[in-house]
Amino acid sequence: MLTSLAGMTGTTPATPVTQTNQPTSSSQSPVQQLGANAFLQLLTTELQNQDPLQPMSDTQSVAQLAQFSTLQAQNQLDTSFQNFQSNFGVLQASTLIGKSVTVVTPNATGNSSTVTGTVASISVQNGAPYFSMNDASGNPIADSNGQPLLFSTGQIVGIGG
Repeated sequence: MLTSLAGMTGTTPATPVTQTNQPTSSSQSPVQQLGANAFLQLLTTELQNQDPLQPMSDTQSVAQLAQFSTLQAQNQLDTSFQNFQSNFGVLQASTLIGKSVTVVTPNATGNSSTVTGTVASISVQNGAPYFSMNDASGNPIADSNGQPLLFSTGQIVGIGG
């Protein structure tokens, strides 16, 4: 899953942000999960096509409904945990405001360089915290167009006082 920062106005990400849920390789097939709608469709189709003279046992029905209930609970837990992670990341990033931070960024030649500045603000893009910095003179660290650069917390290599 690629989280795109395209379409942000007034900011330029310092590096592209990617998130992967599953390792990918050419020899692996994609993992497919049964969603709630697909599960209900299968259950409905099974009930519609069962033999009226030999209907599905009560035990099977209860077991399938229990599986569906478990699927719903797992989806809710996953959503809640993702929200928690996002909120926790923003909370952690907010403690950086006013602190001196050193980050690693790619430069125009494709090599990495470090930039040090004071964290000025935190913004949230797609649930992830990003911060802007000011240089030693108090001016925003910006791109060639004068737009403030945004840095991710994953780029931090040092935190000062």
